[in-house]
Amino acid sequence: MSIELLLALSLAVPAAGTLLILLLRKSPNAREAASLVTAGALFAIVLRIYGVVSTGERPELVLAEPIRGIPIALEAEPLGVLFALIASFLWIVTTMYSIGYMRGHHEKNQTRFYVFFAFAIASVMGVAFAGNVFTLFVFYEILSLTTFPLVTHAGTDAARRAGRVYLGILFGTSIAFQLLAIVWTYAVAGTLDFQAGGILDGRLAGIAVPVLLGLFVFGIGKAAVMPFHRWLPAAMVAPTPVSALLHAVAVVKAGVFSVLKISVYVFGIDFLAGAGASVWLMWAAAATIILGSLVAFTKDNLKARLAYSTVSQLSYVVLGAMLANSWGVIGSGLHILMHAFGKITLFFCAGAIMVAAHKSEVSQLKGLGRTMPVTFGAFFIGTLSIVGLPPTGGSWSKWFLGVGSLEAGQVGLMAVLMVSSLLSLAYLMEIPLKGFFQKPDEPPHHEGIHEGPKWSLVAIVTTAVACLALFLYPEPFYRLMTMVAGS
Repeated sequence: MSIELLLALSLAVPAAGTLLILLLRKSPNAREAASLVTAGALFAIVLRIYGVVSTGERPELVLAEPIRGIPIALEAEPLGVLFALIASFLWIVTTMYSIGYMRGHHEKNQTRFYVFFAFAIASVMGVAFAGNVFTLFVFYEILSLTTFPLVTHAGTDAARRAGRVYLGILFGTSIAFQLLAIVWTYAVAGTLDFQAGGILDGRLAGIAVPVLLGLFVFGIGKAAVMPFHRWLPAAMVAPTPVSALLHAVAVVKAGVFSVLKISVYVFGIDFLAGAGASVWLMWAAAATIILGSLVAFTKDNLKARLAYSTVSQLSYVVLGAMLANSWGVIGSGLHILMHAFGKITLFFCAGAIMVAAHKSEVSQLKGLGRTMPVTFGAFFIGTLSIVGLPPTGGSWSKWFLGVGSLEAGQVGLMAVLMVSSLLSLAYLMEIPLKGFFQKPDEPPHHEGIHEGPKWSLVAIVTTAVACLALFLYPEPFYRLMTMVAGS
């Protein structure tokens, strides 16, 4: 099977999965099996693509050329492969989790949920393997549309309001900033292709460089850089598997992935460093890191606290890209991976607590860890990874971001990373500490409460173990990112 065919199948398989899920809608077991099989097939395809790209090849496939010289094209390169590996593997795990959650929580419209989840993953593959900025923009917008029904899944007034905020901010930033940046790039460079070393060196200079970079960073609203972050906490009205999709598998990762890819392959890190164009955006990201953490402190609702934690953590990736050096790029890419597994673990745990104990507030969790030890133990591991402490994978991305900050001569940003980690430790570690070491305020002491549904528990254990495994075996992903940083 040719690598070009595999690139096409990375889009076609999840798209075909939606039809299979629809055909089997009257049999929940078969429907969910179809979702799992489709997810497994996609992961196998991405693994094959990884095997080719890891040897240095960059296969391409043109799908269409609506405008001469601006094709819709796919290209497998190391950064895209990393993102595709994350999304395809976590689709398997999130589907397992969803089986337990959606049934345990008696959610309506479950077939619609699985259908649009598959559509969203197909969109993510388009983002991951986009061969130029135009293709990236097309699939980025399709992703917004395919996740909208998931955000509004509950059908309540709150869900519809959240959906309006979601689309309003994401489409608003895309049209007002990102589209303008794309047109400007094509006007000065004559191409939108992603190229090693970028396409703007020698074609853009002066104040235009930081302005264009700012249009891209703020135009990619899914990266949730303040002040364009409000869609993310608003979308927490969605079911927990959707929250996991938004925070770990697809949407926000598509945002920060796009920022990093454009920084490396459109601007080029040497050009950015030489022009000093990204310094102001380093501090915009730093402000988001600190402010997101401070707002998380104020939230008693567990999912809202995790949402603002994500706002903060996403800007680690943006910060790494803006450092415009190899260590920053490596740390940025690795943080996409490490945050994905750490944060999805935390959201899985929050959903399990909701299903098993019907509790959603941090203040309600006292003593609950004694009856849900696996869930709260996994939350503890996920917390360590988000904070960046061994023996979890998050320690590697934080390490390289710190090294990148020092190499860029930005000691103040190193201080921001350290302060943010301490803040994350404080507002996240409170949950397992309450669960394991505090007594409930009033009897009964959580009688009848046990761990969440078994399918959900399998997913929770899988991602928690992955957080530990990524500390011991980061090498394949580190190697991919060294290929990106050396572009």
